[in-house]
Amino acid sequence: MAAQIQTLYPQAWPETIRGLLVHSADWTEQMKQDFLEHPSKRIKGEYADLLRICGFGVPDLNRAKECVTNSLTLIVQETLQPFEKHKSRIRTKDMHIHEIPWPVEVLRGLGEMEIKLRITLSYFVEPGPGEVGWKDRYRYPSHALRFRMILPTEERDEFVKRLNAAAREDGEELDSSDRSKRWTIGPNGRDLGSIHSDIWAGTAAEIAACNLIGIYPVTGWWKERSHLGYWNKKTRYSLIVSISTPEQTVDLYTPVAIRLKVPIEV
Repeated sequence: MAAQIQTLYPQAWPETIRGLLVHSADWTEQMKQDFLEHPSKRIKGEYADLLRICGFGVPDLNRAKECVTNSLTLIVQETLQPFEKHKSRIRTKDMHIHEIPWPVEVLRGLGEMEIKLRITLSYFVEPGPGEVGWKDRYRYPSHALRFRMILPTEERDEFVKRLNAAAREDGEELDSSDRSKRWTIGPNGRDLGSIHSDIWAGTAAEIAACNLIGIYPVTGWWKERSHLGYWNKKTRYSLIVSISTPEQTVDLYTPVAIRLKVPIEV
């Protein structure tokens, strides 16, 4: 599957191809029946167990390829420097905020219709020399990244402050802002490893207001083992964001394509 995606989109990074495979995946009904006792309640612990045992489910090649052309999906390939040296200590450096070009008027017009939004963040880490990662989760990966989405009732300045606070605390949540029941997995379950994917279900009006996604670094051995001289290294990441509606008649793609001046085939 990865080879076919690479052939179709040669400009895609490996981080993107891996992200598209996960982004296209879903759990089968049998998986849900086996591991979710209360699927309608979205109990985070049950989904964490499902994720641990079954991963993100079964990838769909057609869906992965269509993510780039036929549905409303944003794919960002970016580079950031997680850490820097300030005087004698190493601290976090770059934080990216992406503004999503949602078709706001279309979404507002849908009102209370339930929309599904999926976010996938994919990147690679360097394993810590001589470490297996059993005793300290910050000594095996070179670094980690996290994504957070602005809340419907949150102002941009408040969102940026929340990201800065989370980065200072190495990703530990200081409040319950991102623990919305709307998330299928939630930050506790998804913020593991080097690929993070989650689904947020809400009304179209709510998602219309959620147009900012922040990416920030979390500590790793690049920061903790500064004597090795890797604190100024850069990392690449791929961010994939998509929204879908239950009705096929809703055109979410065209308004965004016009705004971004993307050629539309007839």
